[in-house]
Amino acid sequence: MSSGSEAPTSGEYIQHHLQNLTFGQHPDGTWGIAHGAQEAAAMGFWSFHVDTLAWSLFLGLAFFMMFRSVAKKANSGVPSRFQAAIEFIVEFVDTSVKESFHGTSRLIAPLALTLFVWIFFMNLMDLLPVDWLPWVATSAGISYQKIVPTTDVNATLGMAIAVFVLIIIYSIRYKGVSGFLGELVFNPLNPKELGMPKVVWPLVMAFNFILEIVSLLAKPVSLGLRLFGNMYAGELIFILIALIFAAGSGFVGAGLSSIFGEHIPAWFWIAATVAVFATLWLNLKGKLDNKKTLWLLLAELLLVGGLAFLGGQLMHFGWAVFHIIIITLQAFIFMMLTIVYLSMATEHH
Repeated sequence: MSSGSEAPTSGEYIQHHLQNLTFGQHPDGTWGIAHGAQEAAAMGFWSFHVDTLAWSLFLGLAFFMMFRSVAKKANSGVPSRFQAAIEFIVEFVDTSVKESFHGTSRLIAPLALTLFVWIFFMNLMDLLPVDWLPWVATSAGISYQKIVPTTDVNATLGMAIAVFVLIIIYSIRYKGVSGFLGELVFNPLNPKELGMPKVVWPLVMAFNFILEIVSLLAKPVSLGLRLFGNMYAGELIFILIALIFAAGSGFVGAGLSSIFGEHIPAWFWIAATVAVFATLWLNLKGKLDNKKTLWLLLAELLLVGGLAFLGGQLMHFGWAVFHIIIITLQAFIFMMLTIVYLSMATEHH
């Protein structure tokens, strides 16, 4: 994160976690990875966020393999819990499409399912501890690693633009070029139906065109920015909660902050988490009774970070539980708006 052995400040820590791994052309003409936000900005429009692309493809492939495996193993017998969950998702999406899409298309249901599950998987990455995978990447020599693709506006607007292109295609397919252009200039005020003199038709049509174009362009913008804004804010809150951990002053020595510096390294939190899970595992195996388990967990949380760490853990857990609702809702909203927009594109106004 920072050069040398100095621990990063809070601002540097936040900036590091919000920076994508960017590949592009340097000012000297060479191509490579940016080593900071300034270098990434200097690469301009034709740079690539490698982490966003890689995690999006990985999660898309995971979605494909998971659903394909369930489809191949599906039978008329009693389904497994996992198969039942997948079937519930498919039926839920299929019902949503039947209720909201009024045209006829074999593409809409698969598209809606792909959008819902893929976006949910990308959003779900936000529940992983913010330091874990970036620490692994840094250990492997990769300076930056942003693992939630939907916190990158390029990803969300990319999906929104793809939906926008489908809106145009469906509009022309169902209405024809003349019908599509006619809706742009004869809605909401139709000068012919209103009995206006032909001399004012161009002005009314220009006014309609401006209104309709703004309405049309607002669809992809609303899709992309809504998803990005909610997920970006959620990730930022997780990062701020993670900073609370570093503020912990434990009951060992003068506190963890004096030992590690302003920011406690990720490997320490991994070790602390393993210790907590080991205690819970021993309890599940019956080697620790509930009373001893609770006391041991309390001692571990207090020793590794004091009251501040314990409070941070509770805040992290509480926000994660609430965030599960957000990530599901955002995937659902993106899917439903896509269905509604495509349905509107097939209807004559």
